[in-house]
Amino acid sequence: MNKRRLVIAIDGPAASGKSTTARLVAQRLGYLHVDTGAMYRAVTLKVLGAGVAPENRDGVRALMATTHVALEGQGGRLRVMLDGEDVSEAIRHPDVTRAVSAVSSLREVRSAMVREQRALGKDGGIVLEGRDIGTVVFPDADLKFFMVAGIEPRALRRQQELASNGTQLPLETLVREIQERDARDSGREESPLRRADDAITIDTSEMTIEAQVESVVGAVRKKLEELKEE
Repeated sequence: MNKRRLVIAIDGPAASGKSTTARLVAQRLGYLHVDTGAMYRAVTLKVLGAGVAPENRDGVRALMATTHVALEGQGGRLRVMLDGEDVSEAIRHPDVTRAVSAVSSLREVRSAMVREQRALGKDGGIVLEGRDIGTVVFPDADLKFFMVAGIEPRALRRQQELASNGTQLPLETLVREIQERDARDSGREESPLRRADDAITIDTSEMTIEAQVESVVGAVRKKLEELKEE
C-alpha cells in the first residue's frame, strides 16, 4: 500500500454497523480508531451522574469546563476514559443511550469534542465514526462512507449488544427508541445527521461484518492506488 495515511470518515445512524466496521477496518489498516459517539456518551454519563438535565445548556456548559474525555487503545480494545476513569461499559447503559442525543446536540459539547477529534486526525492514519464526521469534523476526509440499514436489523443488533452486557429489552421498545433517535439526530440544529454529498453509501441490512469491512478496505486500497499515480 501507499505510505500515505488517510483520514477515513464513517457516518450513519444508530446500530447501522459503523462502530464494528470502523474498529475492524482500523485494525486491518494499522490506523487509529476513533468512536466519536463514545466521546459524546462519556459526556452524557457525566451529565446524568451530576443530576443535570440534558437540555440544561448552562448546566452542561459548566460541567464541560472540568470534563476530559480520552480514547485509549489497549489490547486491541478501545477504552473510553472520563476524567481518568474507564467508563467503556458504563456509557452503554440504556439511560445514556436515551439521553445522548440531547446532550450531543448542544453546541458547547460538540465544539469541545470536534476540537479533540480534529487533533486526533491531524496527521492522518485514522478511521473516525459518528454522525457528522464527513460533513463537519473532516469535510475534506480522503474517503467518506455512510452506512445505513433497515430499522429491524438495527434493533436486533442493539438488542444483541445490550444482551451481551446483561440488559434485556423488547425488540419493539428498541425499534421505537431507534426511530426517535433518528428523528432527533436528523432534525437537530447543530451538526445534524446527514450523508455527505461525496460519501459512499453502504446498506448493511443483509451484509456480514466481514463484507462491510471488505467494502471499506477495498475502497481504501483503490484510493491509495490512485494517489500513487498522481
